[in-house]
Amino acid sequence: MKKLLFIFFTFLAFAKGNAQILDPAKWTTKIEKKSENTYLLSFNAVIEKDWHMYSQFTPDGGPLPLEIIFKDQKGNFTLVGKAKESKTTTAFNDVFGVNETFFHDKAQIQQEIKITNPKIVKIEVSLNYQVCKDACINLEKKFTFTIPLNSKEPIEVIKTDTVKVDAIVSKPAVNKTVIPVKTKNEAAKPATQKGLWSIFFIAFLSGFAALLTPCVFPMIPMTVSFFTKQSKTKAKGIRNAIVYGISIIFIYVVLGFLVTWIFGADALNALSTNVWFNIIFFILLIVFAASFLGAFEIMLPNSWANKVDSQADRGGIIGILFMALALAIVSFSCTGPIVGTLLVDAASKGGIAPIIGMLGFSLALALPFMLFAMFPGWLHSLPKSGGWLNTVKVVLGFLELALAFKFLSNADLVLQLHLLEREVFLAIWIAVFGALAFYLFGKITLPHDSPMGHISVGRLLMGLLVLTFTVYLIPGLWGAPLKLINAFPPPIEYSESPMGFGGSGIKNSTALLPEGAKIGPHGLIVFDDYEKGLAYAKSVNKPIMLDFTGYACVNCRKMENNVWSDDRVFSILNNEVVLISLYVDDKRELPKNEHYISKTTGSEIETTGDKWTDFMISKYKTNTQPLYVLTDLKGNSLNEFKPTISYVGVDEYESWLKTGISNFKK
Repeated sequence: MKKLLFIFFTFLAFAKGNAQILDPAKWTTKIEKKSENTYLLSFNAVIEKDWHMYSQFTPDGGPLPLEIIFKDQKGNFTLVGKAKESKTTTAFNDVFGVNETFFHDKAQIQQEIKITNPKIVKIEVSLNYQVCKDACINLEKKFTFTIPLNSKEPIEVIKTDTVKVDAIVSKPAVNKTVIPVKTKNEAAKPATQKGLWSIFFIAFLSGFAALLTPCVFPMIPMTVSFFTKQSKTKAKGIRNAIVYGISIIFIYVVLGFLVTWIFGADALNALSTNVWFNIIFFILLIVFAASFLGAFEIMLPNSWANKVDSQADRGGIIGILFMALALAIVSFSCTGPIVGTLLVDAASKGGIAPIIGMLGFSLALALPFMLFAMFPGWLHSLPKSGGWLNTVKVVLGFLELALAFKFLSNADLVLQLHLLEREVFLAIWIAVFGALAFYLFGKITLPHDSPMGHISVGRLLMGLLVLTFTVYLIPGLWGAPLKLINAFPPPIEYSESPMGFGGSGIKNSTALLPEGAKIGPHGLIVFDDYEKGLAYAKSVNKPIMLDFTGYACVNCRKMENNVWSDDRVFSILNNEVVLISLYVDDKRELPKNEHYISKTTGSEIETTGDKWTDFMISKYKTNTQPLYVLTDLKGNSLNEFKPTISYVGVDEYESWLKTGISNFKK
């Protein structure tokens, strides 16, 4: 009986361990003949509850996008257009400040092909994709389509071949990230709402900024006075002003709707990762900035304003609507660059972001007209028009100029040209905001500025604020993290000195490194090869901490930034263990003589990342990240009751480390 119970519990333990090898997306495929030499390939996935799979159009800087790889394409067949996808969801990732586009519950990808070699009888395709829940898994699956030469009936293929199973992965060069901790079904809606609310808030502030420009501000008392004096009753005047405000909102929201409708939500999101999209928007923002700084004015044709103004005389709601349209056209030289910038930024977010952006902008623009009509006595508290209105335009011009380089930086990151590395980007921002500070102090004057003998206290305070921000940026040239603007400059790894000038950006500045080691997070000495790390650990008689990680692992980055940086944990990692970080998404090709077939998964091991993934799965029965293991010099786990640990807090992590190290010293 005891033997039976032992066997039973052993089986349960084994089953539990293997249950962690996850495969949350189940695929079926089919091929359909469309014409004499064209076929439609369909990939259909059913995704397990709470899991999500990333689209091929998810932006760079975030998770790993789905990749479709066709084998032996040259000379045999061509692709007709881009692969089409079923409905996706876009949500904001607040860790890296980018949107993510993903499938949940189910996914369909369709690719049309044209056969150029009539002798070909099959099409071999691989899908590389990432699925995430509390952690993320990178999967590669192979499919073989047999070409139905004499039939238009679709041929369905149920069985697929899982070739590789990795954990959280990405293309190393772009340092992509994934969502940790909470499941996407829990996080997607709040994340989307957060992204849209931030767009609305920024657009709302931009609308108030537009109010303070020379083209709009003088219109407030004139327009309100028109409604209050021309209306027969006060109530009618208020009603007309409210209709006027609603008309302003309507016009700009329609503009946002047209942008979304013409380009499509998914297309906008896909464009945001496009190099040319970012370069064109960089040029546009430079033009907008030059306009605000006084180089020229961007104006719509006068004939448009005249025609619209004539329609405003019709009276009634239609006449008021045309009055609002006239305001939009007449004020375009001031509002156009702001609206253009908002649409550029909103377009990069995808979805209904352009509509939300225009709603926020127009609401801020319309509110004063409605409120001053309701409370006309407030008009007396308005400051008089003057040179300060042009100052507002110039300040906006400097902000546009700084923002433009964010789009140029995006293009540089995608192409990996290293022309606009972190130091160069920050140097440009320091120059821009430094010049803005000098402008506010009255040391620089621009074409439309009015002569002044002194500056106001408000302008002085604003100048000091900008100067403070400029000084704050300077240490970033030597590796300071600059957390206030973390989402804008390139990551610190994308710089001339990733560890900071002279090691100033790291805690540990050890100059001499053991053979095979490198400087890791916070200056910790890290090995990325198990054998080399093991050899060093034996030479210094220290336990090993295995860090199974990924270039695209947000949880891993959070652990490094929030837990490893703690002085208690850092001291242990720096002095009491040998740290070996094994990247499961390391795409470096192994030498041909080191390729092998995994005994655990049956996958072909071709890259360094495959090797570490197979090591993790075969020994620790999991394929999720991050994963930390403390071992002795023979590879045995030092924590008997908790052999591995993942995403935890400082106290638990420190306790786990101390327990393992204590066991090593016994």
